[in-house]
Amino acid sequence: MLNGYLDNNTYSTPDEPTRYTANGRRILVVDDETGARTALLELLKDEGYEVRGAPDGFKAIGILQQWPCDLLLTDLRMPVMDGLTLLKKVKELRPEMVCIIMTAYGSVENAVEAMKLGADDYLTKPLNFDAVEVVLARAFERMDMMRELDELRRERTVPNPRTRIIGNSPPIQEVNKLIEQIATARATVLITGESGTGKELIARMIHEKSDRANAPFVRLHCAALSETLLESELFGHEKGSFTGATGRRQGRFEEADKGTLFLDEIGEIPMATQVKLLRFLQQREFERVGGNRTITVDVRIVAATNRDLQQAVREGDFREDLYFRLNVIHVKSPPLRTRRSDIPVLVRHFIVKYSEENRKQIKDITAEALDILMAYDWPGNVRELENVIERAVVLTESDIIDVNHLPPDFGQTTLSISHDIRIPGSSLAELERFAILKTYEATGGNTSETADMLGISVRKVQYKLKEYRED
Repeated sequence: MLNGYLDNNTYSTPDEPTRYTANGRRILVVDDETGARTALLELLKDEGYEVRGAPDGFKAIGILQQWPCDLLLTDLRMPVMDGLTLLKKVKELRPEMVCIIMTAYGSVENAVEAMKLGADDYLTKPLNFDAVEVVLARAFERMDMMRELDELRRERTVPNPRTRIIGNSPPIQEVNKLIEQIATARATVLITGESGTGKELIARMIHEKSDRANAPFVRLHCAALSETLLESELFGHEKGSFTGATGRRQGRFEEADKGTLFLDEIGEIPMATQVKLLRFLQQREFERVGGNRTITVDVRIVAATNRDLQQAVREGDFREDLYFRLNVIHVKSPPLRTRRSDIPVLVRHFIVKYSEENRKQIKDITAEALDILMAYDWPGNVRELENVIERAVVLTESDIIDVNHLPPDFGQTTLSISHDIRIPGSSLAELERFAILKTYEATGGNTSETADMLGISVRKVQYKLKEYRED
């Protein structure tokens, strides 16, 4: 427990800026109680924040004018300039500044007044550092969300923006790194992954980062056409080559000359077409259907499939030599369940997109709704998430998306619980995880009831659930 009136000898570090910048977050702590302020600065510094302290509002204003920080953490009751006056002045100077106020347990009504003036959250004294961690995490989440929303809105106003994958999880970082490495090469690329993971998006990024970016990017969905039509779409046809061929037509290879041809669902093409495609990959030439003139084009092939092509080769449904020709460079598009940390930014991206399309002003999504989205396994991946958010944007009558705007079966998702708990033998962290998840399961995924039953704050439950999902 962080006592609001710690002995001054407990911590002796002066209110100087720390050199520790592990996470780049800057916090200004304002409290006239030297011991409490110094103790809090030390704890925040240990967590990796860059911190400064001030004993009153006047000195805090002076620091803010010279030291841009992310978050203000201020006591309410202080001499010279109290927390409410400081809050008003800070909001005039820096409207975007995240402000959290600290108040004695019996003065919560003052915290309510501060919230009306623009405070983002409040903490009651004496401080519990677990609660401080949760409140800070939620505040920085909201701050990041607002920045992301602003960035997404700005991007949508830019004509012809470059394609990019939304997210910064390790799997997506690996994909982005690989795209950078292979974009300028000529080698054929095979993109594999489940439906809805963004395989076409990866193909477009490869094209846009290549030296072919100013040439055409041509797409063909191979599973949607019969064998005759597929060959005609790929290679073109001469007049009278089949019923309905009333004139000469260029195929996708000719359309994509000097550019990139993206063959989606390559695993569905019939054997006869596979032979002709293999010939092009080997010799870079082909004839139109019904024609005898050999045509040569400069086209890079990027193919994609959600099938296991190696299994298809073993079963005789796909040519082994074609598989090797296509699989010169392999890019695996990760499923959404392996990149859960990207879900919040994807949600915000789709909120911006469909708010504009539906002429709505959706500002946020509740923590409870986001928890449910984070817990779901997403068999339809990003495409399914996009559909869910579009539905929520259409259904909500306010500016906030809540649990009741999600499909009803989403509330049934649960987190995995380890039953290998031994007393003695298990750590406190393992016991805490077991208690929170077991209670969360028993309440049907209700964070408020879970917090009440365990005697902890709702924020701590939400913070821990997010931590367990990321693990």
